Amino acid sequence: MNGTALHVRRFLLIEHPGPWGFDAVGTSGIEPEVIDQLVAATRRHGGRTLLIRRPGRQDHEPRRAWAVADVVGGTISWGTWEQDADLLAACDVIADPPGGSTDPVLLVCAHGRHDTCCAVRGRPVAAALAERWPDAVWECSHVGGDRFAGNVVVLPDGTYYGNLGRDDSVATVEQHLGGVVVPEQLRGSSMLSPVAQAAAIAAHERFGPGGPRDVRSAVVQSAGHERWRVELSCTGPLPLTVVADVEAQHAAAALLTCRAPHATSARSFVVTDVRAPSAPAGS
Repeated sequence: MNGTALHVRRFLLIEHPGPWGFDAVGTSGIEPEVIDQLVAATRRHGGRTLLIRRPGRQDHEPRRAWAVADVVGGTISWGTWEQDADLLAACDVIADPPGGSTDPVLLVCAHGRHDTCCAVRGRPVAAALAERWPDAVWECSHVGGDRFAGNVVVLPDGTYYGNLGRDDSVATVEQHLGGVVVPEQLRGSSMLSPVAQAAAIAAHERFGPGGPRDVRSAVVQSAGHERWRVELSCTGPLPLTVVADVEAQHAAAALLTCRAPHATSARSFVVTDVRAPSAPAGS
């Protein structure tokens, strides 16, 4: 799963009870002109638009929520909408997030029309998390990586976890919200590029684990065909500098998701070495 989180700076979340088609946003029934402006704004600022809804059957309230999660700033700004045009207020927030809540939002992909795996594996995870954090949990549309369902995205820090089940999801999220990531379940952080995500996970495995924001930045340099040298700047229990060698590998073709019409080969990122140059010998 290493390095499979979407590399985005902001998330636009729009409460929508469904049903969701394969293209959830495009077939939401929201006026096309409004959707076009919202999607353009999120893409212009390195974002992703997702539909969200509470787990389980919900009454269709006329007033719904929207939110902009600023992964870089670590805040979430909330608003409400009744008419489609009300959503356009989010465009200004996407362009210049004013800061807001730091309370966590837990997204669980349950987009069954996109891939059945997400509904079959995601909904039990959403239900389990909602029992523990009822105000924080939302089912969401496609976040990428259907083959890793159940998928959970923690906002506003933008951390992706995968292969979660009902039994282990609560413990994983509880540890994360307590300030320590769970490397075994990590897909990556949306703050980083996929190659840097793989390096960061290796740093947590080798020297931590640390917190979700303890890898502060990454410099990625090519080291040949599908090979990279990544230098991470860190804080917390991780060394101040961590260097990792990463290479891409291609798996044999297989049916990767429940919906897959044919076998395809997936690329994965493998860390061949991770080290802390400034660490004392033997550490």
